[in-house]
Amino acid sequence: MEKNWNYKPAPLLQEELELVSNLAQELNISIAMATMLWQRGVFQFDQAKHFFRPLLEDLHDPFLMADMDKALGRLLLAIEKNEKILIFGDYDVDGTTAVALFYGFLKNYYSNIEYYNPDRYKEGYGISTIGIDFAAEIGAKLMISLDCGIKSLDKVEYAQSKYGIDFIICDHHEPGDELPAAVAVLDPKRTDCPYPFKELTGNGVGFKLLSAFCIRQNIPIQELFEYLDLAMVSIASDIVPIVGENRILAYYGLKKINENPRTGLKALKQVAGFSGEMSIENVVFVLGPRINAAGRIKHAKAAVQLLLADDFEDALAFAYEIQNNNTERKGHDSRITEEALEMIKKDDWLYNTAKSTVLFSQNWHKGVIGIVASRCIENFHRPTIIFTKSGDNVAAGSARSVPGFDLYQAIDRCAHLLIQFGGHMHAAGMTIEIDKIDEFRAYFDMIVNEMILEEQLIPKINIDIKIDLSEISPKFYRIMKQMAPFGPKNMQPIFVSENLSLASDPRILKEKHLKLEILDEDTGSIFSAIGFGMVDDFYQKLKDGNKFKMAYSIEENTFRDKTTLQLFIRDIKF
Repeated sequence: MEKNWNYKPAPLLQEELELVSNLAQELNISIAMATMLWQRGVFQFDQAKHFFRPLLEDLHDPFLMADMDKALGRLLLAIEKNEKILIFGDYDVDGTTAVALFYGFLKNYYSNIEYYNPDRYKEGYGISTIGIDFAAEIGAKLMISLDCGIKSLDKVEYAQSKYGIDFIICDHHEPGDELPAAVAVLDPKRTDCPYPFKELTGNGVGFKLLSAFCIRQNIPIQELFEYLDLAMVSIASDIVPIVGENRILAYYGLKKINENPRTGLKALKQVAGFSGEMSIENVVFVLGPRINAAGRIKHAKAAVQLLLADDFEDALAFAYEIQNNNTERKGHDSRITEEALEMIKKDDWLYNTAKSTVLFSQNWHKGVIGIVASRCIENFHRPTIIFTKSGDNVAAGSARSVPGFDLYQAIDRCAHLLIQFGGHMHAAGMTIEIDKIDEFRAYFDMIVNEMILEEQLIPKINIDIKIDLSEISPKFYRIMKQMAPFGPKNMQPIFVSENLSLASDPRILKEKHLKLEILDEDTGSIFSAIGFGMVDDFYQKLKDGNKFKMAYSIEENTFRDKTTLQLFIRDIKF
């Protein structure tokens, strides 16, 4: 698939060039590295110091969040009156890590609490009547929802009117026009919330409530920081911007998981066969899918049990259970993706005309439709919604967007055809009557046509800067690594080098991967490069001796105990 190369802005004005030059001198780094800092809003030495070494002291005062006083007051009242508290969290990574963090920490100071994750298939997303009924059965007087609840007006009303159960909502999704009538609604995306950082995860909002609890109860905040590995896993897996508070939490969460991981994460790393230092990317592709698989295939409770485990043997048992769930998930994922792509290819309108993809099959596994939506976008770069049957004449849908397109806004304009929906700009979930799917498909595509820009329908590679291969050195890589953790709004740098050729014949690995020795004809530098799944796209042109330019990131490659720098190919243009 053809990709657009989008170069990030470079300093052009005299004062910008001077800023970059001064930064390079003060930090003893190259102009290229100083330019990448400038692109990330780092202009001065002190900013660079905080960027390379984030400080926990820079986390915002939790009491800046709207309703924080109310939330803390109700929590402390429950503790004072020895009321049963039920911690209710979603079934994905953000929800399960939020429950493990909130319950695991609060349990140290108050024992009359339990936790609950809904069943994806029996209860669906968000606060459920089944969950509220369970809370009533165990005598709970307060429910604290994590990563859900911002649109659960009817459920909060049901809990209060039927059972007298109060709610504290900790959510990070977009609120509707009306907020639930809870005792407190913590969500930085509330239009009336002055909290300075709007991109916390559901886990992060729960963390802020516990931060307020520590302040009010004179508990050393370092005790809460012991749970930052769980906060980091939610940040990585929920694909939120890794800037501001998220960058601080992720930075220290990664230190925790690499230096002293909690028992459950240590067991999961072992079962996944992962050794060495974890990055955000490793968390996204190794830990996240496995934790998610518990709720996708069976029940999310197994993930929380894993994350709360103190005994390593117990943790291993849960980790193996989750690993088996993940293996089953991958089987469903592969089969359904194949079926979905075939459906697109066989439908002339979908294949050639539509600006969106909306598919339905009553036989698809509900737990993987979000993954399948992402797989479809990899092949057909456009907003995608995958529906499957979820009850009598009801379908559940999972939606994913392409960069820059506001999926939530598009779905909101189709709300009259849906039973319910929720989410944010990049991803959403919904339910619909099955006999309305065809009408929804046509209407949604019309809305997408109105809203989407043509360039958003073409995959884009964001290029940080153009460099010669001779600029890459161990020092260059060492400094670049300190720009981590990488993720949205602070992505791993991607470089372009031009006037390249091959120093030797291209090699094919496992029939589909390219292994190259790249020569920079301007400087004579040679680097090894790997391109996964790129044989069909580039092998023959490279074999023919064509000169090229290449977009790539820089990685370390360890082979037979020897570590060298290797270029990870993102795209090639001839």
